Amino acid sequence: QVQLVESGGGLVQAGGSLRLSCAASGSILSANTVGWFRQAPGKQRELVANISAYGNTNYTDSVKGRFTISRDAAKNTVYLQMNSLKPEDTAVYYCNTFLFPLPWGQGTQVTVST
Repeated sequence: QVQLVESGGGLVQAGGSLRLSCAASGSILSANTVGWFRQAPGKQRELVANISAYGNTNYTDSVKGRFTISRDAAKNTVYLQMNSLKPEDTAVYYCNTFLFPLPWGQGTQVTVST
């Protein structure tokens, strides 16, 4: 079975950086548009960024200029580089495909302290 595995989260101070990784078996991530999402406690899951199979990217306004989504096709892995982190970025971060989404993984916790 294909399952999504997110990693790279942790506790950082405001202004710090983290790089999240999204992995899945096979070529499902390389062949499709992939998005990073986040969900804060008591809030709805929201789209943060996405990247197409060809590398085209989009970002939600709140992270533009701070986050970068990328992919390594050879490793079938999608990354989210997060710089200049703010406490408002605190959430569980998830990845998923846009077309025919997979079951959600466990996500990875990102906590930004002051």
